[in-house]
Amino acid sequence: MTSTPQPAPEPTPQPQSSAAPGGFATPDRLAATVSACRALIENRFPGEAADDVERGAAAMLLDDGTILTGTAPDVVNPGVEICHETEPFAAAFRLGRAIAASVCLAREAPGRFVVLSPCGVCRERLAVHGPDVRVAVPQPGAERGDPAWVALGEALPYYWAAAFDDVPWD
Repeated sequence: MTSTPQPAPEPTPQPQSSAAPGGFATPDRLAATVSACRALIENRFPGEAADDVERGAAAMLLDDGTILTGTAPDVVNPGVEICHETEPFAAAFRLGRAIAASVCLAREAPGRFVVLSPCGVCRERLAVHGPDVRVAVPQPGAERGDPAWVALGEALPYYWAAAFDDVPWD
């Protein structure tokens, strides 16, 4: 019996290790990430219909400069809603890239955006990329939803998994 050699299966992509993925998040790259998030909201939800105004999206800056965007689809049952960050988070994993920064915006009215800091679930998802990932948080008095940026470790100072030696959380 002969067998035909089969190609080895491709490895599952893993986030690229980076000493400090947040260090890649320069002010210009962070501004571009926010702009990409706003653009997705404006292009996908132009605000022409009544249910098109209050919409949101997320954008993530990867360790290679790529910016991924996403939004949450409409669902009938609110119990199965997902965060806007889910789409770019999953795409970063598929690409095997580390996330350097994440922003989530919601439009309250035409031209008026607010920054949504990452919820607990999104903080858990981002934690696999380390405490230096930059996350957008509301900046008091900021117009147009211009965020302040903090390290995930600042937004999540007492991360539960840091108690384990095999979790890279310094």
